[in-house]
Amino acid sequence: MQAMARYVFQTENTLCSGDHVSWHSPLDGSESRLQHMLMTDDPQIQPLTTPFGAVNFVQIIGATAEELKAAQHWNGTGVVELIKTIPLAGGPWLVTDMRRGETIFEIDPQIQDKVDQGIEVDGSNLSGVSSRCSWEEPGEGHDVNEEDNKENRLVEGDRRGSSDVERPHISEYESEQIKAALKKGLSITPQNPAKTEAGGQKEHSQNTTTTATATTTTITTTTTTTGTTTTDREKNSSRKESFDSNVSIEAPTELLRTRSLEAVHLKFNVEAGALLPLALRGRLRHGRHFTFKSILNDVAITLVSTSVVGSIADEEHPFAAHGPWLQVLFTDDFIDTLLEDMEVLSDADELQLPRTFSWSDKKLSITIIPDEA
Repeated sequence: MQAMARYVFQTENTLCSGDHVSWHSPLDGSESRLQHMLMTDDPQIQPLTTPFGAVNFVQIIGATAEELKAAQHWNGTGVVELIKTIPLAGGPWLVTDMRRGETIFEIDPQIQDKVDQGIEVDGSNLSGVSSRCSWEEPGEGHDVNEEDNKENRLVEGDRRGSSDVERPHISEYESEQIKAALKKGLSITPQNPAKTEAGGQKEHSQNTTTTATATTTTITTTTTTTGTTTTDREKNSSRKESFDSNVSIEAPTELLRTRSLEAVHLKFNVEAGALLPLALRGRLRHGRHFTFKSILNDVAITLVSTSVVGSIADEEHPFAAHGPWLQVLFTDDFIDTLLEDMEVLSDADELQLPRTFSWSDKKLSITIIPDEA
């Protein structure tokens, strides 16, 4: 809770009902299977209206890896509603029992059918994650797999102790403008992307929410069998627009210029790569978009379908860059090809890394790298 509180105050990114956080560590320091978190409106504490604004309460629920995956592929709210129906998993008060050794799917196998049906009908409302990602445009006359263009590369060389690769210089003013633009873009459908402490990754649901300001206060709460604590945020409607569609309003003139790229090489770490099938099947197939935001710098990669309004990429120019921000447009038939070719990502533990997927006719290459590479 202290790490989550520090994250909120340092980044000004609030936690909202419908959010989920991949923590990858037992929440109580034991060997519990509950290693991730779902967020929902506190079922007991109602919102308050004060002279300083509204105070909302959101409860943290402990979740297993399987339950987190269901929330990613469908939506956190739907999974929470299913947890409410199972007393052993939390019941109507959503009490987290850290001793729970079974997932909701093991307790009631019919729950999986309900999740699958929800995914088929609704798609996924996870529209963005913070991750290790990068993109680069291969040099003219080079194959898409070559790595000689370093303009938009993550500082991988620096992480390995190499001085060969330098991060492109961006002034402090430009950096702040990019961050503001990215925050505004993501708030169209998800939350603002950010990495939590202790290795946790905050993921962005489709609920538009307000931040903790003078008029809206967010309080986080967790209910367990041994005590109570708490969290929140307001829901709002979402709009089907591209990650870039609102950015040009506030971005400086230098960043308003966009350019089309002939070819693109994308890189993702294992955890982000495992979400590519979700992005394609649960988002783009439903006419939506999905964004990967780098945790190391200002790089962002937004995947869009032909149905997305306001994208700077189109079918004639499927790769378009706006500063360090890349949009990649996929047609419906290419989405099917991608899903078939990258089916192996559904079992990322079996991948031999790094693993590169290439589509020379589309001038696209995607490489999955180790998490610690």
